Amino acid sequence: MEASKLPAEQFPALSARPGLQHCFTTRVRDIDVQADKTEALERLDHAHRAVRSALGLGTRPFASAQQVHGRGIGVIDAPMAGDKCFDACDGLITNQEDVCLGIYVADCCALYLVDTVRPAIGLLHSGRKGTELGIATEAIRLMGECFGSQPEDLLVQLSPCIRPPHYEVDFAATIVASCRAAGVTQIHDSGVCTACDLARYYSYRAEKGKTGRMLALLALAP
Repeated sequence: MEASKLPAEQFPALSARPGLQHCFTTRVRDIDVQADKTEALERLDHAHRAVRSALGLGTRPFASAQQVHGRGIGVIDAPMAGDKCFDACDGLITNQEDVCLGIYVADCCALYLVDTVRPAIGLLHSGRKGTELGIATEAIRLMGECFGSQPEDLLVQLSPCIRPPHYEVDFAATIVASCRAAGVTQIHDSGVCTACDLARYYSYRAEKGKTGRMLALLALAP
């Protein structure tokens, strides 16, 4: 299936990078997500699996995170035998080609990190709390420690997320500032507010907690 026909979008800065697969799912029409997170994700699972398959990632081990609004990051530096959810983590980094990273968001930012020199990537869940705790800075540090990534070689992409005036804190701006302070110069922000377009995105704040989740996907191409 062509990417343009999927309930998903892609970011030009990432699409321009060779050896990379990514997307950010959008609202899936005709699926009732007026439920808590667990039930909403179960209802969306088939659609999200279809997106992964269409991108050629359906047979890869799927790595996700528990997402506890912290700064914990799961490191995948060896092949995964099957799908795995990393406990007490809000981010994932890897240098493995045979794995697909996934992070779920509905107002929080999905932060994509790509080493433009080495085969290394990261995907983070960064909302208000995770941003305040410095999850982006921690991921940049860990990518250097584990994979030799240099901040000046990293490309960072911010997904759509909630922004003022729909939210009292502009944590997207804080993410950008923290990445710059860590030495990253290639920073791209979608600039899109999830609460501004409920026909396209889910918004936890605007829909009072009963809503679905967008799925951010990132993988190295073999």
